[in-house]
Amino acid sequence: MTALRLLVHASAWEAPDIRSYELRQPTGGVLPAFTAGAHVDLTLPSGLVRSYSLVNSQTERHRYVIAIQKDRASRGGSRWLHDNLRVGDLLNVAGPRNNFALDETAPHSVLIAGGIGITPIVSMIDRLEALDRSWELVYCARKRAGAAFLAVLDGKPRVRCNYDEEPGGRMLDILAVVAAAPADAHFYCCGPLQMLETFERVTRHLPRECVHVEYFSAKEAPAREGGFTLVLTKSGREVAVPAGKTILDALKDVGINVAHSCTEGICGTCETRVVEGTPDHRDLILTPEERAANKTMMVCCSGSKSERLVLEL
Repeated sequence: MTALRLLVHASAWEAPDIRSYELRQPTGGVLPAFTAGAHVDLTLPSGLVRSYSLVNSQTERHRYVIAIQKDRASRGGSRWLHDNLRVGDLLNVAGPRNNFALDETAPHSVLIAGGIGITPIVSMIDRLEALDRSWELVYCARKRAGAAFLAVLDGKPRVRCNYDEEPGGRMLDILAVVAAAPADAHFYCCGPLQMLETFERVTRHLPRECVHVEYFSAKEAPAREGGFTLVLTKSGREVAVPAGKTILDALKDVGINVAHSCTEGICGTCETRVVEGTPDHRDLILTPEERAANKTMMVCCSGSKSERLVLEL
């Protein structure tokens, strides 16, 4: 990912707890290209790194637009950004990276978004419309007042909004949405954990290449069982990983810095090549086939099933 120092050019409220930020080069100029579904990593003054999806059109090379929801359970990222980030500030940004890529050849795309999960979907809609592709969106929120980007989405005949806490509202029947779609459709889902788990369950009979998911939080806890040794090929060092520590923790304890962001295995920043050994994969990036191949792993959350794990570090 490319390291950038970007200016907060503009900011706006998209919903009561969701604020967008437009990032540009301080002196103007072109930013690295991205594709719909991509994200960037922000490094906060505290050293925290957080990933946020790009909302704007991939044809725009002069700016990145992100939207951040102030999380009540914030670990210091969204809360700090909402309380402190202002127009005119400079911010360290890395990116872009895409773990939620749009298949532009799909005959039909079914997009399902929940809450702040709408952010990568907005960019996908822009791309699908530019390509004149068939698509539909079901956007879920508790109430209309809390839904972001309705100014962009309202009036589009392919958009259906589901507000489960409005009068007469109910939870979206994801199974019904999937069942009603054309046989050759591709499905995309981004939203809260419960929605994603339901989505994966009702689409598990479909070809893997037709089902696309982006998680904002981990499904299981990072591996902290420890009791194994890391062998680092580049430095020749051996590092013991004790119980209670992740691989990333153990590496940081001995002064070895690995690029990382989410610490939950959902962004892919810390992906590391495995030379030998059997990882205990806990990420939400690698496919089952990639996990079985054991060629790479996410060291922020995954552990080891073997006593020695040789990594290209």
